[in-house]
Amino acid sequence: MKPIPANPSRVLFYGVTGSGKSSAAHAYAAASGLPEFSADDDIGWLPGWQQRGADEQREIAADVAARDRWVLDSAYGVWRDIVVPRAELVVALDYPRWLSLSRLVRRSLRRVIAKEQVCNGNTETLGRLLARDSIFFWHFNSFARKKRVFSEWQSNPDMPPVLVFRRPADLNDWLAQVPAATRPWVSMTTPAASDLVPGTGRGVGRGWGV
Repeated sequence: MKPIPANPSRVLFYGVTGSGKSSAAHAYAAASGLPEFSADDDIGWLPGWQQRGADEQREIAADVAARDRWVLDSAYGVWRDIVVPRAELVVALDYPRWLSLSRLVRRSLRRVIAKEQVCNGNTETLGRLLARDSIFFWHFNSFARKKRVFSEWQSNPDMPPVLVFRRPADLNDWLAQVPAATRPWVSMTTPAASDLVPGTGRGVGRGWGV
């Protein structure tokens, strides 16, 4: 296993659906000062539950990956090959199914009840949760495959270092010790041109205003 860098500048969080990747990535970005990017909000989805085409997703992912500093909360299969080689550290959340599923159920019901916006301004409904292509279906369909990915990445010498957590308590202990980045992320009112999502005029990542 490759040594874990003390102060990585590009960090990818990856895990089974419901494991808390986005929350962990947000906590890491806040602690380190690195700019944060969301696979769902910034790359994958448009309002109205329309998913961006694969080519556009890959273009945006390539723009994010090419930057010197970032935290990304997941990686879709359609563009994972772009961001993984650029990561200086992969943080894998390899939690038991019961834990990730229970978290997913609680989170999804809360979002429905509170009408929380997710995936770039969309809202969950009971109908979507019960649909054939719901996030619950995705959890069961992808769980074993993602666990295989963890194992393959750890044994592949060409991969970035992979730090695996199997308990939330261990992740929290690690997050509490994250060193601040040497160049802290500064919130800005208006993003620079280099920080815009291609073709949208919108700032990439949740670093704006955080």
